[in-house]
Amino acid sequence: MKKTAYWITTIFVGCIMTTSGVLALTHATAMMRALAHLGYPVYFGNLLGVAKLCGVCVLLVPGWARLKEWAYVGFGITILSACYSHLLSGDGLLALEPLVTFFALVTSYLTRPADRELFLSTKAPLDHGLDRVGIAHGASREVYSPERNTQ
Repeated sequence: MKKTAYWITTIFVGCIMTTSGVLALTHATAMMRALAHLGYPVYFGNLLGVAKLCGVCVLLVPGWARLKEWAYVGFGITILSACYSHLLSGDGLLALEPLVTFFALVTSYLTRPADRELFLSTKAPLDHGLDRVGIAHGASREVYSPERNTQ
């Protein structure tokens, strides 16, 4: 069930972002009109288009857990910014439309499989090289204190 929810919401977000990214990159009339209505310059479409298409690739390709985290954050900021821009442009309830994509994005993030997470959810703690500096596995760290330094 969790895996199905992940793929449905991830593909939904991927389709929305791919479509809007391609429309922005090709400077489709409707997209350019919408960006102008929101007060954005023409070149902003290029930035949005490239970022959205890169983000979709990162979300769908296996691995790249750290980049996936950034893609989720970037999409979240983009979607919430779209909501805010529509609201301030006087679009009324249309401003809430991007929230559907935002909730799908959050669902995708919360239901993603362990192999797509930055920190694997295993029972054994990950070392991340901390053993070499003596702070992993419950090793105590000494804190510098001028009172204790009596040399």
